[in-house]
Amino acid sequence: MTQRTCLSIILAAGDGTRMKSNRSKVLHEIAGLAMAAHVARATRQSGSAATALVVGRDADAVRAAVSPFAPDAETFEQTERLGTAHAVLAARGAIARGHDDILVVFGDTPLIDAADLAGARARLAKGAHVVVMGFHTDDPAGYGRLIVEDGKLVAIREDRDASDTEKAITFCNGGLMAIAGAHALDLLDAVGNDNAKGEYYLTDIVGIARQRGLNAVATEVPFESVLGINNRAELAEAEAIWQRRCRQRMMLEGVTLLDPETVHFSWDTEIAPDTVVEPDVFFGPGVTVTGPARIRAFSHLEGATVAAGAEVGPFARLRPGADLREKAKVGNFCEVKKAVIDTGAKVNHLTYIGDALVGAGANIGAGTITCNYDGYAKHLTTIGPGAFIGSNSALVAPITIGEGAYVASGSVLTDDVPGDAVAFARARQVNKPGMATRLRERFLKARK
Repeated sequence: MTQRTCLSIILAAGDGTRMKSNRSKVLHEIAGLAMAAHVARATRQSGSAATALVVGRDADAVRAAVSPFAPDAETFEQTERLGTAHAVLAARGAIARGHDDILVVFGDTPLIDAADLAGARARLAKGAHVVVMGFHTDDPAGYGRLIVEDGKLVAIREDRDASDTEKAITFCNGGLMAIAGAHALDLLDAVGNDNAKGEYYLTDIVGIARQRGLNAVATEVPFESVLGINNRAELAEAEAIWQRRCRQRMMLEGVTLLDPETVHFSWDTEIAPDTVVEPDVFFGPGVTVTGPARIRAFSHLEGATVAAGAEVGPFARLRPGADLREKAKVGNFCEVKKAVIDTGAKVNHLTYIGDALVGAGANIGAGTITCNYDGYAKHLTTIGPGAFIGSNSALVAPITIGEGAYVASGSVLTDDVPGDAVAFARARQVNKPGMATRLRERFLKARK
């Protein structure tokens, strides 16, 4: 059986003035990913292989945001705002190339589910020519109503034009649509602008399809899937919905969340089953927990990899490039950046490890820092397996601490330390008997 081809048209040209932002609305993020990118990801997951991106403001930035999920997307600029049908026709060149299915989606609906899009395409495969995605709500005021008779979609009636009977309908237009590719251009070109705003409305193709004897249907999707974002309050609402969905999925996949509502995930967070995540943990983009681990409370992870048996926190920060191997530990008030903490190594408290390789079984004492930046460039610190770094030590990179070496507490090291050596790099202690008494007498006299 030949696989049906599909073109997804992502409408992302709106100014989004209600966001009160200096950047395009569709660039605002949900779970660390631009809204338009969420939409492109869903269309690709639904089986759509081709993408047409209709852009306006911040066109280059929107293209860049979408490109990881639609690297071959063709972009079309909409220079005038004359309605949704006019926006779709900006991608005329892509539509004309011929596809079995056309998906019309909006760049500001980041919660759309790929399964909903695939479901709409399935209706086209069964003979529908226009599929409108709608939702049921107890409060339909303000939404266009889907008028369905005998299983067929007769019309989409705007709220201001609906009769009292039609206003009682709770099945509402979600805006997203699937169109049979063979009829798409003819239907779109037939849309007129004889209305109060003089705009070309995509919803008009339902009536046009009916007039031509084509089959228009409505398919129900959850309201969340077609939730459009127009302002910061709605952006926060969408974020909350996304996080709730992700927490539920994580727990069903075997991750323990001790206080789910306080854990924040990013769109690409991956966590292995049997991992335990304590309250108030933030996962930024690029975090992978590859085996059962424990992430303790109030930790912040971004761009990090955590292996089985490792422990993070509490109050730890893993920055991009942090790589914790099996049974490694990064404890409270520690920061790790672009560093490998090898098997069984411990960085327990009050420590900064950046641009470093910490060998297996090494122990890093409290207050230790790798001095990795000289004001111009970053430099590497290498700590060998089994090495012991005493508390309050400063390791000035580039430097290598050999396997099994000891560094005395309070040392400032600028030279390499051979394996199994002990390094002292601190001023020799000198005690002055009786001097404290004389100092106090001097201070008291100075106050009088």
